[in-house]
Order: sequence, then structure tokens, then C-alpha cells
Amino acid sequence: MALDHGSPWLRRYVHPTPPGLRMLCLPHAGGSATFFHRWGHAFGEGVEVMSARYPGRQERILEEPLTEMGQLADALTEELLPFLDTPLVIFGHSMGASLGYEIALRLQDRGNTPPALLMVSGRKAPHLLTPRTIDLNDDDALIAEVLQLGGTDSALLEDPGLRELVLPAIRADFGVVARYPARPGVTLHCPVAAYVGDSDPAVDVESVRAWEQIAPKGFDMRVMPGGHFYLAEREAELISDIGHRLDALQRVRQP
Repeated sequence: MALDHGSPWLRRYVHPTPPGLRMLCLPHAGGSATFFHRWGHAFGEGVEVMSARYPGRQERILEEPLTEMGQLADALTEELLPFLDTPLVIFGHSMGASLGYEIALRLQDRGNTPPALLMVSGRKAPHLLTPRTIDLNDDDALIAEVLQLGGTDSALLEDPGLRELVLPAIRADFGVVARYPARPGVTLHCPVAAYVGDSDPAVDVESVRAWEQIAPKGFDMRVMPGGHFYLAEREAELISDIGHRLDALQRVRQP
């Protein structure tokens, strides 16, 4: 399995044989494509994993971060168009869940094939979102917010030199989240699977369950032990659960 860096937006884990599914992974606010690195090898040769590379971090550190959810969704939707020859599934965590929703809406609005499945993690349903009140210009407040939520990237904030590199992207992403308002939930043309940690300080179980209200094609939910970054703490269990869903999709689509 090889990495394909042909797209600035997508880190692709390419197999020698054509995949039966492609899965796009969308990181959280302040996150990067490498958060999903171990997923690239986790689902077998039938699934090509792609992880989004947002501007302003890692390979794109010299680029200005985008500051609006619509900008990110527009750019990634365009980038995905050449890859829709194979059924697409989307997994998004936290900010990435809202971004996945926006991408799914764009695909269905354009008349493209909607995702075969949207998986949302650690995020309220779109019509229940509430703005987070945080001073984005206050470095200490921003760092405190990141540390409260946890996550593997938070260790970077302990090094003053690295902090100066990662804070601009974190600030931009938290601004994206703050400016993304609650909106009437537009119905999705694909099934939805939702995940949440049972002790998540940022979102409660019932507000995640509300994704069911905009998922008439099917809805399922899994509550897992852990906080906002339960998916790091319970990675093997989560990968197994997602793998079962992907296997079921591939069986349904086999002739």
C-alpha cells in the first residue's frame, strides 16, 4: 500500500487493485491528516482511505488556513469529483462531522452520487448547534479549550516553538466552528451512522442522536466509553465497528 500525494487536499492510501469503496476522513478543529494515519491500513484492499489535508498545517504549513466552513466544503467537494467513480463514504470528527455534512449536501445538490454513508462523530446535529463563546485572539483561552477537549495534537501546545506553528491553524478552525451557525436540518440522501463518547464535555448523547431527524435513508448510533477524543482512546474498537459497516456496504453492492 502506498501514499499518493498527487492532491494537496487528499492524502490517499492507494492499493494496487481498484477499491470497492473510498472513505474520506475529515479531521477535527486543529487536526491534521496524520490523525487518521493508522486507518489507511485498517480496512483491507477493498477500501481506499483518503484523509483531508487542510491548509495551514504539516505539508501545507505555509498556506493561509481557510476561515469559513463553506470554503472548506467547496474546495473538498471539487477535489473529490474525480474519485466518485467508486462509492464514497465519509467519516468526520467534531468540526469534520459538520464538514462532511456540508460536502454530502453539495454532492446531492449538484446531482452527483451522494455518499453511500456519512459517519459523524462527536458533533451535534446541524439544527442543534450552538455557538462557542471563546476569544480567538486570547492564546491562553484557546489553548485551554484545546486541552479541555484533549486529543493527541494537544501535546504540541506544551512546546513554545511548536505552539507558534500550530496556533494559527487551531485559531482558524475554531473560528470556522464559531461562525458555522445552527440551520434548519436539510435532509440527507444517504444513511448516517453517529458516534459519541459517553463523557464528551462538548456534546451530549441526545444532541448527537438528533442526526436521525435528517437521515430518512437510515440511522444508527454507537455510544463509546470516553471523552471528546474517545476515537483515540478506543481506536481499535472504533475501527472494527466501521469495518463491519464498510463490509456490509460492499456486500450489498456486489453483483
